[in-house]
Amino acid sequence: MSAPTTTPNSLGSSRPSGSLAAVDLGLYGVTVFAWGASWIALKLQVGVVAPEISVLWRFAAGAIIMAAWLALRGKPWRFPLVAHLRFAAMGACLFCFNFLFFYYGAKSIPSGLMSVVFSTAAIVNLFLAALFLGAPLRPRTLLAAALGMAGVGCLFWPEIVGADLNWAAVGGLGYCFLGTLFFCVGNIVSLGTQARGIPVLSANAWGMAYGSAILAVLGLIRGQEFTVEPTASYLLALAYLAVIASVVAFASYLTLLGRIGAGRAGYVTVMFPLVALAISSVFEGYQWSPIAAFGAVLALSGNLLILTGPKGQPKR
Repeated sequence: MSAPTTTPNSLGSSRPSGSLAAVDLGLYGVTVFAWGASWIALKLQVGVVAPEISVLWRFAAGAIIMAAWLALRGKPWRFPLVAHLRFAAMGACLFCFNFLFFYYGAKSIPSGLMSVVFSTAAIVNLFLAALFLGAPLRPRTLLAAALGMAGVGCLFWPEIVGADLNWAAVGGLGYCFLGTLFFCVGNIVSLGTQARGIPVLSANAWGMAYGSAILAVLGLIRGQEFTVEPTASYLLALAYLAVIASVVAFASYLTLLGRIGAGRAGYVTVMFPLVALAISSVFEGYQWSPIAAFGAVLALSGNLLILTGPKGQPKR
């Protein structure tokens, strides 16, 4: 039997191609479960506080936590101006407009339809990585992404067919597609930052700081009140979103992104709706229909393809 081939990852190391290493599976699982549970936390924040301000509190808290961690661990935090331009781009894409546009879209379309839109990140990541990083478009990965998107579509089919697609709903869909595009562009910026040797945690801390600054400016321009809803549900949701869904999940996801490439890492956007629905089954009484169960099988099949295929790293 011949020895397994090795493919260098985007950060310079190498390991056997094919199935993910244990550390990659760990990062993948943390990201899927952390973001999957974040939907119910987001729902608890909608209503009283303006979206710009809720997102601001989330990433301002995340930036403070990460800055404290960097200081305690003696990690680098001083970087040249050109690096700060990349941090600002990351902040705008991943820690500002990505979330804002989904908050705006939530006003006019069902949450299930938003999840379907966001699952297209699995496809958009592939094409952006091919366009800007020279990553190959592998048929296996495209098939996996298509299966995943079809699965998510089946999971939320009742909401999709029940959506009133008036002009407001069309606008909501547009917002969600913009949010997805910002997320994917932020992925490409993060890959470029990691390729220049900047640690993920340092880049995230600065990115969250810049994203918070942009949100603060937007809040001032729009005349929003910088308030916090003084309820246990809002504050607990904020704590979860700031610590788990922001600090932990983004660190895990962006590290995974640098290790296995945009196409495979982007598949988490297909998987976390399954976690969200499982949580909804327990806490909100979600009922699994036959088409939803079929959608889960499709999504899991795509997941098997994406996790066992060749890595397809972007060229450096």
